[in-house]
Amino acid sequence: MVSGRDFLGPYRLIRLIRSGNTCQVWEAIRDPNPERVALKVLLIEHAKDKLEIEQLRHEAEVGRTLDHPSVIRIHEFNPKHELPFVAMELFNARNLKQEMRERPESVAYHATEIIRRCAQGLEHLHSKGWVHCDVKPDNFLVRGNEVRLIDFSIAERAKRGGGLGSLLGFGRGGKVRGTRSYMSPEQIRGQTLTEAADIYSFGCLVFELFAGRPPFAASSPNDLLNRHLRSPAPAAVVYNDRVSVEVNDLLLRMMAKAPEKRPESMKSFLAEYDKLQVYRAGMRPAPLTESSSDAESK
Repeated sequence: MVSGRDFLGPYRLIRLIRSGNTCQVWEAIRDPNPERVALKVLLIEHAKDKLEIEQLRHEAEVGRTLDHPSVIRIHEFNPKHELPFVAMELFNARNLKQEMRERPESVAYHATEIIRRCAQGLEHLHSKGWVHCDVKPDNFLVRGNEVRLIDFSIAERAKRGGGLGSLLGFGRGGKVRGTRSYMSPEQIRGQTLTEAADIYSFGCLVFELFAGRPPFAASSPNDLLNRHLRSPAPAAVVYNDRVSVEVNDLLLRMMAKAPEKRPESMKSFLAEYDKLQVYRAGMRPAPLTESSSDAESK
């Protein structure tokens, strides 16, 4: 644990923002620089874990190639300290999953712009040759209509595949890489990934934003994955009749099982999205009324 410390390397710790299974995120300041930053710090029980250190390093290396207002800025990676950490932009906000649960009125009001800015952040990531591989509401920080894409720890170079795995084997030691509620069929199969995989996941995210629940739910993890592989994508208008037919059809194409049937890029998605009327004529966005499913798991 980092608790009880005043400093981590050159950074003075201000407050704990959140704590996860392997990391904590702290607000910190590097005197005499007044700019506050966020430190993503490995917990002491994982501080010597080579895989966790490598993922932290990878996140920093990917993040340092990115420069976009809708993507979190990475400052540095320090593996030499007792507790390895990444220093990044401090963006005081909750993630989109939390916002949908706790501030549905705000999400509904800003939904059109939130979707656009999330897509712009992803498009920038793709333009630098990366596939995020874990696009989900939890990985977008949202404050009003401002957005930051975060967590590049499992991002892969586009078209760099891990080879074919068994149907539900996932490669890399049989571990799921991604989040089941949002995984594309090709990611589930362990196939070579392109930005089309992120487009599928982003379609699931936007569906959830409109419908108040992910597109698929199931009683077991493998059943959930099989639904992504075989079940037709549901229509958002079934859950939210304010959504326009054009947006509904765009979402269905984004969640197509075959990558070639999805929009060819996030850039093309944005070009199409910006021409559409998001809500039916005369309709205004309504707060989400159904809490998001907790069926996803790492």
